[in-house]
Amino acid sequence: MVLANFDENLKKYARLIAKVGVNAQSHHIVCLNVQIDQAKLAHLIVEELYALGVAEVLLNWKDDQVDLARYLYADDKRLVTVPDSYVQRLKESVDLKISQISITSGDPNVFKSVDSERTAKRLVAFKAASSDYSAAIMANKMSWTVAAAASYGWAAKVFPALPTNKEQLDALWDQIFKTTYVYAEDPVKAWQEHNDKLQKQAQKLNAAQFDALHYIAPGVDLTIGLPKNHYWAGAGDTNAQGEFFMANMPTEEVFTAPDRNRVDGYISSTKPLSYAGSIISGMKFTFKDGKVVDFSAEQSQEVMEKLMDTDEGARYLGEVALVPDPSPISQSGIIFFNTLFDENASNHLALGQAYASSVVGGEKMSKDELKARGLNRSDIHVDFMVGSNQMNIEGIQKDGIRTPIFRSGNWA
Repeated sequence: MVLANFDENLKKYARLIAKVGVNAQSHHIVCLNVQIDQAKLAHLIVEELYALGVAEVLLNWKDDQVDLARYLYADDKRLVTVPDSYVQRLKESVDLKISQISITSGDPNVFKSVDSERTAKRLVAFKAASSDYSAAIMANKMSWTVAAAASYGWAAKVFPALPTNKEQLDALWDQIFKTTYVYAEDPVKAWQEHNDKLQKQAQKLNAAQFDALHYIAPGVDLTIGLPKNHYWAGAGDTNAQGEFFMANMPTEEVFTAPDRNRVDGYISSTKPLSYAGSIISGMKFTFKDGKVVDFSAEQSQEVMEKLMDTDEGARYLGEVALVPDPSPISQSGIIFFNTLFDENASNHLALGQAYASSVVGGEKMSKDELKARGLNRSDIHVDFMVGSNQMNIEGIQKDGIRTPIFRSGNWA
């Protein structure tokens, strides 16, 4: 295929990321985190940000091939040494409330040849060093958004049946544009309407204030307790300064945090997970009193083990998200091998850190206060997909009354 009007649509996409994603405004400083092979999109985003009047745009260029060489050949000690400049950059981001744009585009298998022990050690070191920054992001101290860009390596993984690299790349860009409303007559208005739809679902759940959710499907019988005064969010959110932003583009979910101590039963993943440059698939988890007490993976078991051993909170849940199976990404039938897309095709859960905003007033609570409310604390936040068109979910009130929420993978 040859993607028509690509340059025009890429510019529209850049405008959406700047205007809807981080809702850039005149007093903002914005940091763009992007791979070097996405320079064309990066330049367009920078132009759009300055057109919206931001004070300054900072560029944080990334390069998977450099990281691959580092993982393969760097000295063991240097591999896990976190530069002071890295820590200082994150501290400045929090202190100055620098808005963050992250563009995901990497090959899901880029680190497949690397010893999982080395990737795990480096990830643990850098996650620990960035814990304050991560906590600030998850408390919405500043605006942030994650969007995608097509790359040859990623496109080849998603569309292996297409005969040429160019056709694969075009097909992936086409899906990115479709799912982010770039093709709409008025993309900004389309996002506003989509946000309104998801907010209505979130409001229904917030009004219900269920004590727990019960998941039933093939390979699934799981009860997830919910904290008192939990808060469901959908699509757009508001930062600590009261400014609206769109954290994920695309997005189809409404989500909240579970009570980390009240998760019991078992559940299986329904889509592969791209994590640390490897693909983990066929995951199964058994929970007791909130903790993962048994787990397995059909592919990349060793990567899964390293993930679960990151810290104490890695074996507890930090997010529960609802996505109807009829959502456009799900109905495309495409496995993207990228969490930004696959989580928006499926109900999903996350191991690790919970969003502070998932309980009323949580943004102003300390780490200990959040944990006391049942919100998990960890240096990681890793989503995995569990939804299907066979999943039923019921909301359970404290008095035991049950209300259908999902039937056969869709809102009841």
